[in-house]
Amino acid sequence: QVQMVESGGGLVQAGGSLRLSCTASGRTFSMYAMAWFRQAPGKEREFVSAIDWSGLSTYYADSVKGRFAISRDNAKNTVYLQMNSLKPEDTAVYYCAAGRVASRAQGAYDYWGQGTQVTVSS
Repeated sequence: QVQMVESGGGLVQAGGSLRLSCTASGRTFSMYAMAWFRQAPGKEREFVSAIDWSGLSTYYADSVKGRFAISRDNAKNTVYLQMNSLKPEDTAVYYCAAGRVASRAQGAYDYWGQGTQVTVSS
């Protein structure tokens, strides 16, 4: 069993920055691929970014590429999402997830956090 808790969400103006963190329990954290998804009101949950177990391979949705950066610190059992140049359309609840392989598909992930709200004002 893996428990994951997100933090760092909040309200920010368009063009601003925010860093999300997700801390996971368990000694096997370093073996998991990690990802961030988001869900805006009335919309489906969508892929944002993923990182493999080594941290050497990263993946981004086209909508955030060049603005967001995913990273991980296995010693701290934590994955981060640095969000820059934020836009109002980035407003959503952001969820972290852990799975066997890095993927854009929700079904690849076995464990999910509770989510953290990100609101970007125009």
